[in-house]
Amino acid sequence: MSGQLPEPHRNSGPSNNAVHARAITQDEATAATKGSLEKEPAPAKSKAAQRLVLNLKAIEEAKRGLDQGAVTPHYGPWRNDIIELLNDSLATELICSLRYRRHHFTAEGLSSPKIAEEFLVHANEEMAHADMIAKRIVELGGMPDFAPDSLTRRSHAGYDESKDLKSMITANLIAERVAIESYSQMIALIGDKDSTTRRLIEEILAVEQSHAEELRDWLAN
Repeated sequence: MSGQLPEPHRNSGPSNNAVHARAITQDEATAATKGSLEKEPAPAKSKAAQRLVLNLKAIEEAKRGLDQGAVTPHYGPWRNDIIELLNDSLATELICSLRYRRHHFTAEGLSSPKIAEEFLVHANEEMAHADMIAKRIVELGGMPDFAPDSLTRRSHAGYDESKDLKSMITANLIAERVAIESYSQMIALIGDKDSTTRRLIEEILAVEQSHAEELRDWLAN
C-alpha cells in the first residue's frame, strides 16, 4: 500500500462565483439591449403609405350637377370667393381702360404723340383683360358685374383726369403697381384651389408688369 494520499476531487465546472458573475453580465446585457430598443426612433412611414390617390367620391359627384358645366366638387367652398375677387378685378381693368383711353385723347407735350399712341395700346390691352376675366366668371357659374355706378368703388385702381403728360404717366404707373400687387395677392390666395383662374391671373400680371416698366422709363426720361 502506497504512502501517498489521494488527490482531492477537482470540479471541472465553473465556480459559483463565476456563474453568478456571468448571470449578472447576461442580465445587464439584456437590460442594455432593451434600453437601446426603447430609445430607437420609430421607423419612418414608407413611401407606399404616402400615396397620391384620387378622391373617388368627388369623381362620382362630378357625374351629377351637369348644369354647372366646368364647376366640379374640386372648387369646394372657394368658388364664390374667387368670383368676387374676379369681379373686383373686372372693375379694375375697366377703370384702367377708361383712364388710359382718356389720356390717349387728352395727352399734350413734346412726346405726347408717341406716348398717346401707347396709352391707346394699353387701354385696349386692359379691355382685353376685362373680357378674359368676364369669360372666366361665367365659366365659374357667376355673373360679371359691369354696373357703371359701382365700378370706381369696386376697382382697386383709380380713375384720373390729369391734364399734363407727366401727371398722366404718374397716375398710370401708380395704377399699374396697384394692379400688380392685387394680382400677386390673388395668385397666392387662389393657389391650387383653381389652377385655371390662377394661370389667367398670372398671364394678366405679366402684361401689367410690362406696362409698369414702360411707364417708369417714360417718367425717368
